Amino acid sequence: MPQNSSAAITATRRDARTDPAMTPRAQHGPSRLRVPVIIGVLVGVLNAAAPLAAVYIGFAVADGRGRVITVESAVAAVFVLVAAIAVTASPWLLVAGLAGHGAKDLWQHRTGYVAGTRWWPPFCVTVDWVAALILAVAISAGAHFN
Repeated sequence: MPQNSSAAITATRRDARTDPAMTPRAQHGPSRLRVPVIIGVLVGVLNAAAPLAAVYIGFAVADGRGRVITVESAVAAVFVLVAAIAVTASPWLLVAGLAGHGAKDLWQHRTGYVAGTRWWPPFCVTVDWVAALILAVAISAGAHFN
């Protein structure tokens, strides 16, 4: 190997920050937003097709007790309010809301507050706490949601 081989290797390396061949081309216009918009539409459609919060009110109606319907409707309204505030405030409110909703699910499961929902609260507490954990990790890692 020639003596100046390390210099030759160094000279052929490209700096990804400054070399035009190594930097991604800036995309402009509508094509830049195509993938995020498509994903947003798909997630929105899935959420609209399966509004999980409405399930609680449906279970309360199936239970038939007016007090249960009132409590479940009020609880749903509080969690919607917390989520709405979190859009412009701290995303940690979403973590707190999900964790709090999971705690409410756990309480509901242990007390049997709403008749005929034995299977639902354990499922939902798991979803709530996994989502809260994922959001907490993302926020702690520096993800910005505002």
